[in-house]
Amino acid sequence: MTLIIEAVITGLLTGGVYALMASGLTLVFGVMDIINVGQGALVILGAYLSYVLEQYLHIDLFLGLLITIPVMFVLGLLIELLFIRPIKRDRTMLSILVTFGVALVIQGVLNLIFSTDFVQLHAWYVTASFQVGGFYLAYIYVFGFLLAVALLGALYLLLYRTKFGHSLRATMQNRTAAELIGIDVERVSAIIFGIGIALAAAGGMAFGATTSFNANSSYDLISRLLAIIIFGGMGSLRGAMIASLGMLVVEDVTSVVWSPIWASTVFFILLVIILLARPQGLFGQVEGRKQ
Repeated sequence: MTLIIEAVITGLLTGGVYALMASGLTLVFGVMDIINVGQGALVILGAYLSYVLEQYLHIDLFLGLLITIPVMFVLGLLIELLFIRPIKRDRTMLSILVTFGVALVIQGVLNLIFSTDFVQLHAWYVTASFQVGGFYLAYIYVFGFLLAVALLGALYLLLYRTKFGHSLRATMQNRTAAELIGIDVERVSAIIFGIGIALAAAGGMAFGATTSFNANSSYDLISRLLAIIIFGGMGSLRGAMIASLGMLVVEDVTSVVWSPIWASTVFFILLVIILLARPQGLFGQVEGRKQ
C-alpha cells in the first residue's frame, strides 16, 4: 500500500511538470492552429541550456531560469517570425512539417555539441530527499511541482486578468472577429508562441533534473506531450493540466502494481479508450473554433 501511495504522490508531482510543458503546446494550438511537434526538442534544448549554466558557470538550476526563460522566449519569437508566420494556408498540417524540420535542426545541433551521451542536471535538491510516511521523496519533485504551479498560476493571471489576455482569448474564439475589432492577431500569436517556448525552458530544467536525457529524448517526450493535449482536448489548458496529472499517476501506479515495462503502454491505452468514448478529448470542442 505504501508503494501505491508513493506512486500516486510521485505521479502528481511529475504530472505538474508535464502540465507545464504541455500547456505551451496546447496554448499555441488554441491561438494559432499550430501543432508544434518541435516542442519536445525545445524542452530538451531548455534542459541543455540549464546544463551548460550549471556545469560551466555554476549557476543554480532555478536561478538559471532567469536566463533560459528569456532566451527561449526570444527564440520562440524568431521561430514564429521566420517559419510559422509565412504559413497562410493549411496551417495545422503544414505546421507539423515545419516544426518537425525545426526539431531536426535542434536535435542535430545538440548531438553535434553534446554527443549522444546521456546527462542529468545536478544540485543538492536533486539527490537529497525527505521522509514522507514510510517512503522518501526527492526535493526536486516538490520544487519542480511548485515551479509548475507558480508559472501556470502566472499564465492564468495573464489570460484572465490582463488586457492582453482578453485579446488572446478573443483570438482563440474567433480569429477573424478579433482582427475586425482591432486586435493585432499576429502580435498576439508571436507572443504566445514565445511564451510556449519559454515554458519549455522551465519544463526542460525540471525534466532534466529528474530524468537522464540526450538530444534523442525529444522523440519520447513529444509523443507523451501530444498524447496529453489530445487526451485533455486540443487547445484546452484545463484539459492539459488534468490529463497530465491523471496520466502520470496511472503510469506510476501501473509501474508499481504491474510492471515498469507496461507503464508507458498503459499511458497510450488509456488515451485510446478516452478518444473512443470522447473523440474531442476531455475538454475539447466538438467543432473547431471559428476563423
